[in-house]
Amino acid sequence: MKQKLILAARDAAKNAYCKYSNYAVGAALLAEDGTIWLGCNVENSSYGATNCAERTALFSAIAAGKRKFSAIAIAGGTADSPASPCGICRQVLSEFCSPDMPVYYAGLEGDIICTTTLGELLPFAFSGANL
Repeated sequence: MKQKLILAARDAAKNAYCKYSNYAVGAALLAEDGTIWLGCNVENSSYGATNCAERTALFSAIAAGKRKFSAIAIAGGTADSPASPCGICRQVLSEFCSPDMPVYYAGLEGDIICTTTLGELLPFAFSGANL
């Protein structure tokens, strides 16, 4: 499944709108029911309005009624320096995904796939329980 998700994320990156950074990123989010939700980064001249690939995939799945997820793959950067989720994406994913959910990331090309968990990426996630 890891390889399938990375390939899907690489395909999603082809749709990135990244005319400001020229840094395409794709994401493939696996829902518990086996569906795969794709996302790409969508930049904006007002940089704060930019949306990352991970959040695009997650928000699409949420809009379709999905709430439980099994894994996510991100493709961006190079084989030597692959893109991992940014801090905002890590926090947003923590709202819907368990700390032990696998996170795979790789460059847009190459065979190296890094594997971690959401909890390793964001060990002290803020949650509504913290309120």
